Amino acid sequence: GASSGIGAETTRVLALRGVHVIMAVRNKVAANDIKEAILKEIPSAKIDVMELDLSSLESVKKFASEFKSSDLPLNILINNAGVMACPFTLSKDNIELQFATNHLGHFLLTNLLLDTMKKTARESKNEGRIVNVSSGAHQFAYSEGIRFDKINDKSSPGENASLNFRHKNPAGMILFARLLSYSCSP
Repeated sequence: GASSGIGAETTRVLALRGVHVIMAVRNKVAANDIKEAILKEIPSAKIDVMELDLSSLESVKKFASEFKSSDLPLNILINNAGVMACPFTLSKDNIELQFATNHLGHFLLTNLLLDTMKKTARESKNEGRIVNVSSGAHQFAYSEGIRFDKINDKSSPGENASLNFRHKNPAGMILFARLLSYSCSP
């Protein structure tokens, strides 16, 4: 997310370049602390904080609806949030938490905001960008791809369930990025 690590630094650098940044975060208190620190460094920064829990499909839909209602342009969407190496947990939607957060939430968010991004590109004559932040862990995913029928399995015999979830999330993001590159190109 935008309230720590890569996301916080991305927010700072974009604000430094004059970009109006929407920090989509699960933890608004942490995000507001980051926002205040950036404003001390860059008083002219335009930063808004909006709540988004990518593990909840309802939260993703609510965020997308609120963003669209703001009538702000959308030039760049950076899908950066993620959880990793947590114990097996199901999301509110009964989907394994890492897969729900690291892949499905981003997938739904991007699809819900894609028309807004296309509209912005038409009106501004500047193509938008969707950036999916991931890791190299996809190299260790199952050779046959993501086993959707086993997404909610706590474990498979002889396998480390947490490790398998970590590997299929980046694989899902890479497949999604490839799909977008074909479906959104002219």
